[in-house]
Amino acid sequence: MAIIFRAKSCFASRLRNLTTLQRFNHSLIEQTPLYPRMISSDSKDQQSTVIDISKWKKINASAVGIKRSMIPPSPWLVLKILHNKGFEAYLVGGCVRDLLLNRIPKDFDVITTAKLKQVKKQFHRCEIVGRRFPICRVHVKGSVVEVSSFETVAQHNEGKEEVLISQKPSGCNGRDFIRWRNSMHRDFTINSLFFDPFMNQIFDYANGMADLSFLKLRTVIPARLSFQEDCARILRGLRIAGRLGLSISKDTESAIRKLSSSVKSLDKARIMMELNYMLSYGAAESTIYLLQRFNLLELFLPFHAAYLSQQAGETFSLGSVMLMKLFFNLDTLVSCDRPCTSSLWVGLLAFHQALVTNPQDALVSWVFASVLYHGKWKDGVEFARENAKMQVKFAPEISGFSEFKSDEELAEEVSHLASLVQDSVDALMDTDTLAQSMSRFGVTSSSGLVFVSKKIANDVAQLFNVLVDDVESYKTERESFMIDYYLLGKGNQHETRFVLGKVILETLSGGLTKGVEVAEDGPKVIEEKHDSKLSDLVKDYMVEWKEEIPVLSPLDHEHSQKKTGNKRKLVMTKSFYEEKVATKEDVLKNKSEAVAKKPQKILKITQLPELEKKKHHLSENSGTSNLSIEGKVNHEEKKDCRLLLQEVVKDKTENLKQMIKEKTDRPSLYNLFRR
Repeated sequence: MAIIFRAKSCFASRLRNLTTLQRFNHSLIEQTPLYPRMISSDSKDQQSTVIDISKWKKINASAVGIKRSMIPPSPWLVLKILHNKGFEAYLVGGCVRDLLLNRIPKDFDVITTAKLKQVKKQFHRCEIVGRRFPICRVHVKGSVVEVSSFETVAQHNEGKEEVLISQKPSGCNGRDFIRWRNSMHRDFTINSLFFDPFMNQIFDYANGMADLSFLKLRTVIPARLSFQEDCARILRGLRIAGRLGLSISKDTESAIRKLSSSVKSLDKARIMMELNYMLSYGAAESTIYLLQRFNLLELFLPFHAAYLSQQAGETFSLGSVMLMKLFFNLDTLVSCDRPCTSSLWVGLLAFHQALVTNPQDALVSWVFASVLYHGKWKDGVEFARENAKMQVKFAPEISGFSEFKSDEELAEEVSHLASLVQDSVDALMDTDTLAQSMSRFGVTSSSGLVFVSKKIANDVAQLFNVLVDDVESYKTERESFMIDYYLLGKGNQHETRFVLGKVILETLSGGLTKGVEVAEDGPKVIEEKHDSKLSDLVKDYMVEWKEEIPVLSPLDHEHSQKKTGNKRKLVMTKSFYEEKVATKEDVLKNKSEAVAKKPQKILKITQLPELEKKKHHLSENSGTSNLSIEGKVNHEEKKDCRLLLQEVVKDKTENLKQMIKEKTDRPSLYNLFRR
């Protein structure tokens, strides 16, 4: 919540600093009815909805922190090509909203005055997709940019367009009218903003900036009309509210409650897509809360909805129940720019359902998750035995703790748990299996809505095959304990198992672990979790795409862990602060060791054997233990390494100064003749 409040205060302060808000040049406030003849049965909504031109705003984007340089290369190239061909082109929707809230947009959508066929002619790799609302998918610079046309929206809303055109306010120029007309077809006010990067202006026709400054979710047109027009907007609204921490306007909240059952008319593929957006992009926990609050969870996930209701009835805080802890820990690992696939969250749902239906011993659950995480039976069991003593109580999922179980017993019980998880996947795919599972809660009937496809169910079941079939021989090679988000986003089975195991381990440990430390003979490296507080730094980075920032990249971090022949052992770290300190020391030590290997520093290295002499001398002449001697020697090693690093930095600084001096002394045409 602190992140949400910071985003809100940051955006609000930018609005307060905006001293001049340029309104459109209309001398009179005109108010004409919107949708006066569209739905005759809703005269109250018709009378209350008017076109208030005084609220139309044209805002200097720089004044609210938005700059052209924040646009990634791919959408910027699309915008520029369309603009150079004489078409108007804007960023629209969620990307503008997220930039204003200092967040990384999931994608950048472009809208243009060009027709889709005209758009297609401008790009080599471009296809038109969609029947009801066709768009262009432009492939450029290794990514896909979706481009829509103002004309397309008009063609698919002919009845509304006649009304809108007949109610065109006098004095409204053509460009304003086109943008306003398009904004009236959008779902929520905060998604109706247009950003013109060439004029550096944001156009607001639905009071979206005001709602955004108060973090308020409100429909553009009356909520009941909006959701009757497209019931999928209900799910989209809850997703946006959950991800951004928005409050919901009274009109919108009332309409969601009255029309929530209408989402059952959506086809299964659309429901799956919407739920995947909710659960795969870092806002699963908050979205599940909202689905439960509006009685929608019982439509899509009746078993888990009944479980949450039971937990709430037993005076448990929903934040402490295992299901919510699992998705809380998932949210710490994924985000809009680093999503997972549906296999991961479906696997978590199936795992949790298996535990609720058949409670397991804590050690068995630990071994189950640890083997998935480590990719090796032996390492997984060793880690679980060392750490499963942490007493974290989840009821009814965990039946108790049996410390003394043989490896053979553990193998049998882990395999059985894996088969139970696979059976639970069927309850998300098959109506009859779902009905049987609901009998645990005394529920004889449910919505009967299952939306997980057979393909996804099979993919999830395969994740656990390695634990069902000869689990003791399970072994996969993994070079790093860092998450490969590219493979995770592609649904790679090995990477999905790894993250699945990590999420479950974090949950079973009670969230006491803030990172994973890889202990080996060489330098220690700690994997730090993504900290959402870094969003401010991300924005600073986005402002200048070409500026290099001297930080340790994830690739370098991962490379520093790749040391073969060393025994790795997973241990728990104590606190986030200690991780930060340890990371800085480890990076420093890595650098000093790398420098020590360079031939030109051989004279410095010859000093290192002296430490061994000191160590031997101390061991013979003092009564101190070997551990204390090791501590003293290690302290001297650190001191010498730091001194060595300081000398190297000093040498490099002097060399850089000399290079700069030589460069300035050269004639200006030198670079033209340099080979």
